[in-house]
Amino acid sequence: MSTQELYAMDPGDPLWQVPAGGAARFNWEYDDHRARLLALYQKGKDKQWDAAKRIDWGLEVDPNDPLGTPDESLALYGTRHWDRMTERDKGELRHHVAAWQFSQFLHGEQGAMVCAARIVEAAPDLDAKFYSATQTMDEARHAELYSRFLHDKLGTFYPINTDLRTLLGDTLRDSRWDMAYLGMQVLIEGLALAAFGLIRDTTDKPLPQQILAYVMQDEARHVAFGRMALRDYYRQLSDAELREREEFVIEGCYLMRDRLRGVEVLENFGIPKAEAEEYCEQSPFLHMFRKLLFSRIVPCVKDIGLWGERLQRAYVDMGVLELGDSNLDLLMSQDEELAERLDERRFAAEEAARTGEVEEAIAEGAAEAEA
Repeated sequence: MSTQELYAMDPGDPLWQVPAGGAARFNWEYDDHRARLLALYQKGKDKQWDAAKRIDWGLEVDPNDPLGTPDESLALYGTRHWDRMTERDKGELRHHVAAWQFSQFLHGEQGAMVCAARIVEAAPDLDAKFYSATQTMDEARHAELYSRFLHDKLGTFYPINTDLRTLLGDTLRDSRWDMAYLGMQVLIEGLALAAFGLIRDTTDKPLPQQILAYVMQDEARHVAFGRMALRDYYRQLSDAELREREEFVIEGCYLMRDRLRGVEVLENFGIPKAEAEEYCEQSPFLHMFRKLLFSRIVPCVKDIGLWGERLQRAYVDMGVLELGDSNLDLLMSQDEELAERLDERRFAAEEAARTGEVEEAIAEGAAEAEA
């Protein structure tokens, strides 16, 4: 079935063309590389995996509760609309919220794939091109698995969120190579990573837990690359150039703050947009969720050297300034370790099942021999 038939709302023209500027840069120096980035490149090669094989696609998904979403996390909870909803209505709402979230993850991953390819083209250093080539493959894999989850398990898609589309367009139209990484990996994917982590750590559903854990294992490398590449590059920029980047981050963060509210879902349920926005703004869970979403962005922005007064004031306004002291290295290492532990548990369970089957077959054979 065509994806166009599965959209809950009209997505408009299926092809979005963004005019691109800037130059493709070649580098004929093949020996002078930064060891840290080359180590990440090697790790990127070693850690490639197949989404069709590593994910257990045979796992069932409850269409009425794909993520184990608690009632309190839904923006309609406690409103007059919620009181009138049947259990079937609430199941349909959970279905659409999950479809909306994973649709935004999917659109963001396609954007990350395009941006990573842009960095391969435009980055001046060969080591950055090498690593970005592996990241392009990673992002393609992520888009593949999110698309498959939506197609095969949910059967519902949502169009790209307006705020995400705006920031993605601004990122891709900029001719400066570092802006592709600043806009995509630091802002768009930084926010998505926090959302991935929140769902990964709270869901009791094995399939989405697998998907999110394995995607975040890849993203830990991507964040490390972005921090190294941008930190090195931004040391060379003038104060005026740094202020330009900070202005871009401020505008992008305000857009991202409103990205994962899900107003479109409520509109799809017949609630006027202004009323839907009010419910989202008043939701205690979404207030907490919104703050957690910046747990990956703020420390990364500070680490790469963008920490001017105006940027800090913006983070005070958003209530997230203190997140600048978060230990990003610890968060990234935990992302990698959680995926590895998930693999260990899965393989141990599979081995135990195989052992049980063998023992059962031996016992049956022995019983037949005695008979």
